[in-house]
Amino acid sequence: MKITAKTDIGLVRSNNQDSYAAGELPGGVAWAVVCDGMGGAAGGNVASAEAVKMISHSIDEGYRNGMRPSSIRNLLESAIVSANACLFDMSQKDETLNGMGTTCVAVLVVDSTAYISHVGDSRAYVVTENGSLCQLTRDHSVVQDLVENGSITRDEAKNYPGKNIITRALGVEETVSVDFCEEDISDGDILLMCTDGLTNFVSDEDIVSAVSHGSFFEYAERLVAMANSNGGGDNITVVAIAS
Repeated sequence: MKITAKTDIGLVRSNNQDSYAAGELPGGVAWAVVCDGMGGAAGGNVASAEAVKMISHSIDEGYRNGMRPSSIRNLLESAIVSANACLFDMSQKDETLNGMGTTCVAVLVVDSTAYISHVGDSRAYVVTENGSLCQLTRDHSVVQDLVENGSITRDEAKNYPGKNIITRALGVEETVSVDFCEEDISDGDILLMCTDGLTNFVSDEDIVSAVSHGSFFEYAERLVAMANSNGGGDNITVVAIAS
């Protein structure tokens, strides 16, 4: 497996509240975790960094070759639920961290299947070899709910006020509901994980264009540069995985 990744503060924010980690496990298994923190001067940084550290550790310690898909799902969901409980406890014990939280998207790629668990509006996509972009995760956001109930169109959602308001995050409440999906990844496909600092500033068409030429290991850098050239109004994190 090949992995390329980059995080960047962007051009507007005073600090980077995004965090990520990625790597490989025995047997050609790839994994990654991407988090986008929120809350307070330091809370977002703490939430995203701690969530990435805890979930990464759970994956590294818990994955075994030959695990069934149901066991992989349990591993990812348990890791995220455990991280949520720890973050919530931290926020209750330290008033400077009250209200902190983070999105999370975590993936394991095993035998050409991507297993994905997520909370919030950080996303996972697959860019297919023929140039199509498919969002695999569903945003837990006010805007997504409005689109699904027919109140606004997808085009209206792109510039809707409060589009950054999410309805689910790690660390905000004592319990959290985790969504899960799995997707077959073919040779030539690219699994892309990112925060909204990318998707709010780079169109779907430009994302596909950015990963359709040149070296694979330039893709994350190129996407971050595109987001910054379009305003860089948020922190930007990109992880790409391919076989």
